[in-house]
Amino acid sequence: MFLDKNFLLENEIAKRLFHKFAKHQPIIDYHCHLDPAYLLENKQYKNLTQVWLNDKGAGDHYKWRLMRANGIEEELISGPGDDYEKFLAFVKTVEKAPGNPIFEWSHLELQRYFDIDLTISEKNAPEIWRRANEKIQTDSYRPKELLEMMDVKAICTTDDPTDDLGYHTELSKQDNSFKVLPTFRPDKVWSIKSSGFSNYILKLSQAAAIPIKDFNGLKQALSQRVDHFHQIGCRLADHGLNTYFYEIADEKKLDNLLIKALAGKTDFYLSEIAQFVTGIQLHLMSEYTRYGWTMQMHLNALRNNSSILKEQIGVDVGGDSMGDQASLTQNVVALFDTAEKSGCLPKTILYSLNPTDWLPLATAMQSFQGGMIQKIQLGCAWWFNDTAEGMRQQLTTMAQQSLLSNFTGMLTDSRSFLSYPRHEYFRRVLCQLLSEWVKAGRIPDDEIYLSQIVENICYRNAYNYFNFFEIGIRK
Repeated sequence: MFLDKNFLLENEIAKRLFHKFAKHQPIIDYHCHLDPAYLLENKQYKNLTQVWLNDKGAGDHYKWRLMRANGIEEELISGPGDDYEKFLAFVKTVEKAPGNPIFEWSHLELQRYFDIDLTISEKNAPEIWRRANEKIQTDSYRPKELLEMMDVKAICTTDDPTDDLGYHTELSKQDNSFKVLPTFRPDKVWSIKSSGFSNYILKLSQAAAIPIKDFNGLKQALSQRVDHFHQIGCRLADHGLNTYFYEIADEKKLDNLLIKALAGKTDFYLSEIAQFVTGIQLHLMSEYTRYGWTMQMHLNALRNNSSILKEQIGVDVGGDSMGDQASLTQNVVALFDTAEKSGCLPKTILYSLNPTDWLPLATAMQSFQGGMIQKIQLGCAWWFNDTAEGMRQQLTTMAQQSLLSNFTGMLTDSRSFLSYPRHEYFRRVLCQLLSEWVKAGRIPDDEIYLSQIVENICYRNAYNYFNFFEIGIRK
């Protein structure tokens, strides 16, 4: 049966593991793109389109990509079109999407949040719209309540070093059933080829109250911002590196590169960009180590592929793809080795958008373990790999090359408050995979043993690894 209570669970062991041990575990979403302002304001959505697809130009670009592939005009995707027409355009797209995770996720979202088990189709669209909107008009469907509905205990938003984190501070004063914590996302700091770099550094200087005239000043400003984030509860950094090349330069060379960039120049050689990026990575890694943070590295992505899409609509609207950088692992290893020799290799989660990197990264990370449980993690199947097959591949790679039982589990990487059934989806895949290993005689059919693995991956490992629940936030 389509998406019945046992979908993705193909034997009795998988069903038992999921329904008895995985299903009811709370959620820690340690990487998402939810806007903390929405949670503080906790405003009521007007209709299903706003919470599901597009709210004032912000929305779920996983869905937007499919709508463009179906020939939907942009007005009904990211534009100012009528909300019901946008909904119908998405419905028509979903009908053509079997095999795509959006097909399953969208049906799960209707089931889990709205108790709507109708197939998404033009025929059923009016009833889906009516039934969902009836619930959305109640106080139970505001942003905070949507998190509580899924038993979310913590989310980590994605925040620029220049942010004052005022929303997080105010949220920390409230008696919520979940934590909303910032994540330090410093990508703009090393974007010296960007035409807006000098203006950004001025903004960073003002936020830190530290003049940035040389590389040392930049490091001081970053250190101040890390300290500020830490005081507000941050315990995670996220580096969207896309590509990474390791190259060391002395302080004088880095000074010259920064001064040139501050003057508005963008004509840098690839080796110079690598030097600047590496210099920033090493400084921040030392700061993260000092504060006991975890660094996430998101690698091998191609961003903003379509210049027209970027110019007309903006960034983070569905114009990205998988990268194919060669020798990625070699460069990451060189960075880790340098950091480790100086005692500044923090806890790290490695993600690559290209699954061909997973095995090299997983084997490389084993060279840098020690001193704690799973210091280096292979990140979950990310973005375009958020499929049943992608999840299985990542879990299998982690199991074969390291310790699966230490894995910190799933995240949403989402801008939507309706994305949390993805955790359920992951948990079903996990339980099915373990059950297959049991059936094949590869691991014991021991319920106590298996339940510990399942519960740890679904919740406890993240709880212990990130230490989010030991935080005393400055208010």
